[in-house]
Amino acid sequence: MALETGIDVYSLVLLSVGLAMDAFSVATVTGFGLGRIKISDATRMSISFGAAHVVMPVLGWFLGSTIVDLVSSYDHWVAFLLLFFVGGRMIKEGLDGDGEVDPSEILGTANLIMFTVAVSIDALAVGLSFRLEDLPILVPSLFMGAGTLLFTFVGLLVGNRTGKAFGKKAQIMGGLALIGIGARIVFTHLV
Repeated sequence: MALETGIDVYSLVLLSVGLAMDAFSVATVTGFGLGRIKISDATRMSISFGAAHVVMPVLGWFLGSTIVDLVSSYDHWVAFLLLFFVGGRMIKEGLDGDGEVDPSEILGTANLIMFTVAVSIDALAVGLSFRLEDLPILVPSLFMGAGTLLFTFVGLLVGNRTGKAFGKKAQIMGGLALIGIGARIVFTHLV
């Protein structure tokens, strides 16, 4: 079953799921470290991640290889630093805090922007690859955004349900896991 994009639906779904995995990991770990999360917080994070996975491939497609070649030499370090910063704050809060976590602090605008950029940088390169293959990007980017939105929402809620049982320790483990995800991103780009 092929769309007018020149790529079949199954490939688009697999691509969307693959790109959504970093977002799912970050969302699950973030949910794990939060004491109580509202549906509105989960929706806000999901929309942010999903929208970025629509915009970044389109941006990569339009900018072509010039900007992507420039960014790809250090994008993994940017993702690592952003996740390290937010993870470090979660660890500090877990060690110093009273065990109560304010989701608006972890999912505040500044942290949400850092999370969003960290998990969506790879989508920029996907947009470039579509440009190089002379494939349209609009429909695939909508698939990528929808997949990421869904996986982020589910990951945040699943992580939150499992993390509630661990209290303060969940926040420390969540922060360590975010740093670990950032380190994995760097490792996979360097190897």
